[in-house]
Amino acid sequence: MAPAASKGRAEPAVVRAFPRRALARYLLLLRLYPALTKAATSGILSALGNLLAQMIKKRQKKEDSESIDARGPLRYAAYGFFITGPLSHYFYLFLEHWVPPDVPLAAAKRLLLDRLLFAPAFQLLFFLTMNLLEGKDTAALVARVRSGFWPALRMNWRVWTPVQFININYVPLQLQSHCHPCSPQIQLRIGTRDARGLVLAGLPGSPGSGAH
Repeated sequence: MAPAASKGRAEPAVVRAFPRRALARYLLLLRLYPALTKAATSGILSALGNLLAQMIKKRQKKEDSESIDARGPLRYAAYGFFITGPLSHYFYLFLEHWVPPDVPLAAAKRLLLDRLLFAPAFQLLFFLTMNLLEGKDTAALVARVRSGFWPALRMNWRVWTPVQFININYVPLQLQSHCHPCSPQIQLRIGTRDARGLVLAGLPGSPGSGAH
């Protein structure tokens, strides 16, 4: 009986240790293969965010006839893997190199570069990429940008500027892309909130962006 009891006590310990081991392995992959690891993370979580947003939206509408668009998560997976993950990774490396922490007003300069350069460019890139992946024409892209770009950008500036100040200046470099408002974790949160009626129009991951 004693060996069986000992085994029973050991199993919960193994289960409790699993999250720590998984986190340690993930941090190791971030150190060894940073761009690839962030790209894979972004692709998986971007797809999950889009799928979850669709499911909650469907449940809210209570329309059984409305099916899940399986191509939506695939588009977001491609966008996250090829664009969001690598782009945010190299952008933060660029910031670290171009505006070192010890230069005068480094915190303000980094924030301004992110808010006034990266955020608008990334928002336009999101619209362009999703338009291409959805097979829509230039007229659809122009209409999407006209209706969604400024509302999305203003919401980005208003909500995420304080978060980005902390992220750029105090979060470790290898984790900064995980905290960026364009990261898949943030997309997941935005998509979920939008599906519940808190519309952040045009942001990556949101139904209001026109990319489902």
